[in-house]
Amino acid sequence: MAAALCCAILFAAPAGAQVRSGAQSAEENPARRQLWQVPSPDASVVSRALLFRPPGEGPFFLAVIAHPSTQNAIRRAQMPQPEYRSLALALVARGFAVLVPERPGHGATGGNYLEDQGGCADADYAKAGRATAEAIRTAIDFIRAQPFVKKDSVVVVGHSAGGWGALALAGSSSKAVSRIIAFAPGRGGRANDRPGEVCAPERLISAAGEFGKGARVPVTWIVAENDSYFSPALSRRMADAFRGGGGKVDFRVVPASGDDGHWLAEGEGVAALLSEALKR
Repeated sequence: MAAALCCAILFAAPAGAQVRSGAQSAEENPARRQLWQVPSPDASVVSRALLFRPPGEGPFFLAVIAHPSTQNAIRRAQMPQPEYRSLALALVARGFAVLVPERPGHGATGGNYLEDQGGCADADYAKAGRATAEAIRTAIDFIRAQPFVKKDSVVVVGHSAGGWGALALAGSSSKAVSRIIAFAPGRGGRANDRPGEVCAPERLISAAGEFGKGARVPVTWIVAENDSYFSPALSRRMADAFRGGGGKVDFRVVPASGDDGHWLAEGEGVAALLSEALKR
């Protein structure tokens, strides 16, 4: 506990108040689960995060898990702290320190929503994705500075809007990220709460092509057969556009999972998919 707390760093909010980033609680089992605060792109907001680690002092390779989002402000405010316990424990078992940050505008972190995509018909998916990518990058930069983390070969695992942000990160100038695993990446799914309905799907495909331009990080793109947000057919078109823009992507459709395969990344069976993706 003391060693973790000594890693805390002070960041000044605009009003002059000091907001502490770093460890906020004692470690708990399993996997040394610990509440942290990490900086966000909004200097006035620190993001709540969960950190998991293997035994020992490290340094460990780093994995960062990026959560979904929604345009609905009430639902965003009610979102629980993202944890992805099965996924995090599977990564810890492979020797990773795992950070699961909550982005501004969500849950207990609060603050301004930086990822707004606009209206359904004219959604700006590229802008929203880049905002998500910036939040992921900010969290990575902070946690990489900790003594228990290796400085390179970061793995980013994104889910839904978090996966969309990870795709935007694939063309980042940062050389730290070595692999991206995206579970059902996208935005605008289940428009009007209707399964299979997507806001402006052609705009989504076009933005995926933009993200592919200059992308240097290999991507494993995983979607379940029964995903009600982004069907395998639409996901394949997005992946093809990303590849057509220059990105390297391994696109995989996996069997149906539960009542809605969109939540595959949160399920118990994710460890096997993760293991296969990391081998590629």
